[in-house]
Amino acid sequence: MSYELVTPHYLKRAVKLYPDKVGFVAEDKEYTYGELYERINRLSHAYARLGVKPGDRVAYLATNMLEMYEGFFGVGQVGAIHVPLNTRLAPDDFTFILSHSGTSVIYVDEQFLDVILEIRDRLPELKLIITNAAADEDKGLINYEELLQASNSEPYDYSHLKEDDIASLLYTSGTTGNPKGVMLTHRNNYLQAMQAMHHLQVTDQDVLLHTLPMFHVNGWGSPFYYTANGAKQVCLDKVLPEVIFDKVEKHGVTIMHMAPTVLNMLLEYASKHEVPKQKQNVRIIVAGASPPLAFIRRAEKELGWEFIQVYGMTELSPLVTISRIRQQHLDEEEDTIFEMKARTGYEMIGGEIKVVRDNGEEVAKDGKEIGEIIYRGNNTMKGYWNNPEATAETIKNGWLYTGDLAVVYPDESVLIVDRKSDIIISGGENISSLEVEDALYEHEGIKEAAVIAAPHEKWGETPLAIVVKREGHEHLTADDIISFSRSRLAHFKAPTKVEFIEELPKNANGKILKHELRRQFVENYILNGKKLY
Repeated sequence: MSYELVTPHYLKRAVKLYPDKVGFVAEDKEYTYGELYERINRLSHAYARLGVKPGDRVAYLATNMLEMYEGFFGVGQVGAIHVPLNTRLAPDDFTFILSHSGTSVIYVDEQFLDVILEIRDRLPELKLIITNAAADEDKGLINYEELLQASNSEPYDYSHLKEDDIASLLYTSGTTGNPKGVMLTHRNNYLQAMQAMHHLQVTDQDVLLHTLPMFHVNGWGSPFYYTANGAKQVCLDKVLPEVIFDKVEKHGVTIMHMAPTVLNMLLEYASKHEVPKQKQNVRIIVAGASPPLAFIRRAEKELGWEFIQVYGMTELSPLVTISRIRQQHLDEEEDTIFEMKARTGYEMIGGEIKVVRDNGEEVAKDGKEIGEIIYRGNNTMKGYWNNPEATAETIKNGWLYTGDLAVVYPDESVLIVDRKSDIIISGGENISSLEVEDALYEHEGIKEAAVIAAPHEKWGETPLAIVVKREGHEHLTADDIISFSRSRLAHFKAPTKVEFIEELPKNANGKILKHELRRQFVENYILNGKKLY
């Protein structure tokens, strides 16, 4: 019999090698891997007793909490498909995802229960609601802890699982149209964990703080590889800087995954408050488009943390590149080191990345020519749930087209310059909104910034900067920012208009929602017959 690459193996390994080691901390209560294994087996037996079968969809609507973590393995052992839900979605979004996925069982944290009860009549396939709230037979609510205590704690037999079975169904946050359900198999998640744990050098001495929400794919993958290595995982319910710094100190946190906006929030907090210097080495894994160089310098110089840039997407399980400095570059000048750390990085083991022109040919590796990132590897999704057309548009001849635009350097490292939808084309010139934002963040008076394309009668498009001022810099004007930008960028790249805002719109992962900014500052102007320029 062949050895199937399925994610429950990771929990089995942890309890075999680290039964008495603390595996998870929630609300300051510690659970050993032995205790977690018993609870998760109870959960799997409970799901089976309730009629959940392999292939059934089981959704989770919860923040980072013990029940959310247990669902990764409890659902997986049964062979059901885990459907994590973004807690910040609207009722109509929940209705679409639960209907589209055909979810039959859902775990709901008490704080979101009213939302699900409100839409339940629109979800005929939803049979069971499990919650940490009190059981209520009239409402059909099953209490989670009571369910576990009434269940069998013997190891659950998951030998029926196959590595090509779908393990998770993750819905992308579409900016237009309905979200798409990304199908990730056990093999996808298993091999992605192997890639990540190698490149991030995860060990049993690590302490992870779950800074990213577990319903997000970059938060979704981490329980597998930290569990496999017997690392200690600390729960974080709400992303507050004072809480993060407290937990880093209290639990000896060694590694965190976060969005650039969360790093910025921590840097802002540290600039105004005294934060303790950690005795342990702390690695911060920042995902997505490369953050401003200023963030990296401050993180390493002021906080003493090691900055590691990674890149990926839901459809890729998600990580495919890393920016850790390779041996041949260790003796470079400090400024060069920081610039290389700010890049999207080079490919991880287990897949192949290319940057191509519209005709499919690779761009020149000169750090200048822009093309689209495409990828093939073991962590490429199986496809979009019930959406073969979108699958065919995204995966062509085995390559997944990401929609991210990048350049390639002679050393094979890649730098994302923008999303296809965010690139600004002004007078026939391509302008990277990320490059402009990077320059803006060098200004001491700018706390946050986002750059989008605005229509222009002469140039077609022009950069529009939306800025959040730093406290104490209320006098900052649009002309100040435009002049500052022109001192650091070619004039055609500098913003020609600046709007000020109290806070940039973000998703639950901390990613700035540029489509919301376009709607607020561009589309509404046009709809009302106004001209931006």
